[in-house]
Amino acid sequence: MKPLSQYLRTEELQAHIARSLAEDLGQGPSAGDHSSAACLDPEAQGLGKLMAKEDLIFAGRDVAEFVLKAVNPGLQATWMVADGQRMAPGEVAAEVRGSLPDLLGAERTLLNYVQRLSGVATQSHRYASLIADLPCQLLDTRKTTPGWRMLEKWAVQAGGASNHRIGLHDMIMLKDNHIDLAGGITAAVERCERYLAAKDLDLAIEVECRSLADVKEALGLPSVNRIMLDNFNPEDCRSAVQLIAGRKETEASGGITLGTLRTYAETGVGFISVGALTHSAPSVDLNFKTIRQD
Repeated sequence: MKPLSQYLRTEELQAHIARSLAEDLGQGPSAGDHSSAACLDPEAQGLGKLMAKEDLIFAGRDVAEFVLKAVNPGLQATWMVADGQRMAPGEVAAEVRGSLPDLLGAERTLLNYVQRLSGVATQSHRYASLIADLPCQLLDTRKTTPGWRMLEKWAVQAGGASNHRIGLHDMIMLKDNHIDLAGGITAAVERCERYLAAKDLDLAIEVECRSLADVKEALGLPSVNRIMLDNFNPEDCRSAVQLIAGRKETEASGGITLGTLRTYAETGVGFISVGALTHSAPSVDLNFKTIRQD
């Protein structure tokens, strides 16, 4: 599993967390957790337990640490789990000691991060485990929460799946709109070849195909690296994979669900991309119960 630092630089993560804390605590003279400030002795010490309330794959340990340190560097966490580890209901992920007001001030932001990231990891694991024994790689998509893409893509691979392109900048993917507006697959690919040469860029080219006729056309273009079989049924997907016969990478995409994933993987396709790993992943249920320690 890749570390989070390969997705977000420390300063980027700290800025992300600072914005999240500001949403909760506010900014300026009126900022603060006024509920805790009103009810608690500022010197009171406590213990917070981050606990799973359902079966899940945990993700977000480093993020949680940054949240705690942003609230108060004196908050100290002891971790019982690692990213990518399965947790059962009632299992404790971490115990955090420190000022009670600070524990409560960090609680919601910490939970918002780990519940979302663990939700994506859990969803990704749920899908990936269905085809773990097959030579097919499960990919995410760009269907991510704005501002959370790098975090969610990290959580995808923490759950056992893999990343497709990160964004529009690191790969050429010719989808239906590109192809139709450029005048067809061949015209679109030839324009890409000229563009890459002019810009001195070395980017892979993937072409979305909507029929076996499209597949045959894309096969005749040497610069095409991967053929995406878009909304093919399993039978046509198998036929396309046999037609391509290892000459180019193959990817199936479009409407593939938990119920159909394995059927598509058994066609021999090399990659399957599923937007639901991120766009339909529900946050999982963890809580952060705090007790006073005098």
